[in-house]
Amino acid sequence: MKVPLTIADFLSRAELVFRDTTATVDEPDQPADPVATTTYGGMAVRARAWQAGLDALGIGEGERVAVVSHNSARLLELLHAVPASGRVCVPVNFRLSPEEVSYIVGHSGASVLLVDPELKALDGITARHRFTLGEETETGLMRFDTEPRPWAEPDEDATATINYTSGTTARPKGVRLTHRNIWVDAVTFAMHTRAWERDVYMHVLPMFHCNGWGMPFGLAGLGVPQVVLRKVDGAEILRRVRDHGVTLMCGAPAVWNSVLDAAQSWEGEIPGRDRVRVVCAGAPPPSRTIARMSEELGWEFQQIYGLTETAPLLTFNRTRPEDVDLPAEERAHKLSRAGAPALGARLRISSDGEVLARSNVVMDGYWENPEATSDAIEDGWFRTGDGGYLDDEGYLTISDRRKDVIITGGENVSSIEVEDAVFSHPSVAEVAVIGVPHEKWGETIKALVVVAEGAEVTEAEIIAHCKAKLAGYKAPTSVEFRDAIPRTATGKIQKFRLREPYWADRERKVN
Repeated sequence: MKVPLTIADFLSRAELVFRDTTATVDEPDQPADPVATTTYGGMAVRARAWQAGLDALGIGEGERVAVVSHNSARLLELLHAVPASGRVCVPVNFRLSPEEVSYIVGHSGASVLLVDPELKALDGITARHRFTLGEETETGLMRFDTEPRPWAEPDEDATATINYTSGTTARPKGVRLTHRNIWVDAVTFAMHTRAWERDVYMHVLPMFHCNGWGMPFGLAGLGVPQVVLRKVDGAEILRRVRDHGVTLMCGAPAVWNSVLDAAQSWEGEIPGRDRVRVVCAGAPPPSRTIARMSEELGWEFQQIYGLTETAPLLTFNRTRPEDVDLPAEERAHKLSRAGAPALGARLRISSDGEVLARSNVVMDGYWENPEATSDAIEDGWFRTGDGGYLDDEGYLTISDRRKDVIITGGENVSSIEVEDAVFSHPSVAEVAVIGVPHEKWGETIKALVVVAEGAEVTEAEIIAHCKAKLAGYKAPTSVEFRDAIPRTATGKIQKFRLREPYWADRERKVN
């Protein structure tokens, strides 16, 4: 017997087994407003109401529904409701500029656009149907009085979500993740983190990031309460860990650095000691940061490696029982590795040092981009674009980034996209953008600029110019003026050589 593995499985089980269990805890921005909680039974009812509303709009199976939102209970519901009805959810990074969001909405062909009310800058972006989140009952988008039509033929190989990721091109690519991709990732992730019914998860990680790494699904299937954190703040993370009994979180190194900073002025005992597990990804943090998580917070540190194209889980790393008694520095060093292959994942290193992966979590392809798909998946192996090596224990260490992507604060930034923005300044003759080490963000963006003959421009002017064209986190944080940018005999810029001086005293060429 073969039963399709679909996203509907997770909320269906939650409603059956954990109907009266808290599903979401969504705190408001204003302290005077009440905390909103929903049970899994209520969440399932709301998911069906979303689906009935899409039915009423005439949105068919396979059509795209784009959602631009901070973390919210609504976004969590839509991640379940849209794919479970055979449609495709397109969660969009709310930090992107209006131009970037408009491109994604248009490129995905979204029939419906749902936008967080705080994102006023996106008011001019439209789709066939556009709604502001929070007004769904007023506009009749949610239909509680109508049962939605079922998905005619559930198919685990159907596209469930399209997640746009910055890559080596100026325009983001849409990653087509199937129900099977997400199902396998969610179950495997829950298994490796040892999630269970008595956990309390907090969404520190933005849900638009590869569907919150799949955690919304696997944890629903286990009946785990999910606390929604709308905006990252170290002190607020500590408060909610204390107030809601949080035991599990995911996030980039910059998030955990913010918690460590907040802990310095926290009054009283650090909450969650010997109870909280944190999963880190986005960039390998320094060993000292890992050691501090244990020493200063008493939280268990775990690390994964993956990409949006792999749903994302490829490797997992946590302290093994035989390593518990090792000195703290040695334990931290072991945890700084990307990890061993997750269940079902196969890794190998190509002859030129690139990490290749083979797994059920690898994407179906890029949306409307067969050329990029064929470049990324070759002979059944996905090319990660990252350089690395496997040690004697089978653990992967990422040593260099082979594609022109900078990961700053856990956000992927295409260096080519930033170069386009810098080069559009009339005083710039040449530019190369690279990632350089940064203590808080892991990497930060540096623009190497050759000024046009007879022109004058300052560092501040170039940075301001980029911020007007791009999301703020994509703008350079520093500009270095040069007489020329070295190129090969064929005219190519070798980014790895430009980065070398800034990373010379570091073992790894990523941070």
